[in-house]
Amino acid sequence: MSEWIKACTLDQVKDGQLFGFNSDDKKILLANQKGKIFATDLICTHANADLSTGFLSEEGVRCPLHLSVFNLENGSPQNLPAEVPLKTYNVKIEQNEIYVEV
Repeated sequence: MSEWIKACTLDQVKDGQLFGFNSDDKKILLANQKGKIFATDLICTHANADLSTGFLSEEGVRCPLHLSVFNLENGSPQNLPAEVPLKTYNVKIEQNEIYVEV
């Protein structure tokens, strides 16, 4: 069963920025790509790196350790060494607050 959790305010994830947060046992990354908010797992599936310290580009989020890029819409890795996709989450924005469905 899923639930919507409040992640942060929209002001905390400006265009081109990454924001990581924990909710219970979930570690979630928010990314603002050209004004659209995406939510994925925070931890790289290849090397347990914190993706909030990575790099955001048009291709997606790039892991800071081994430079694999993950598509923000479906979590799929775009290049090696990562081969396992990130889990993605639904996002909604209400009254300047970002919510993630977990």
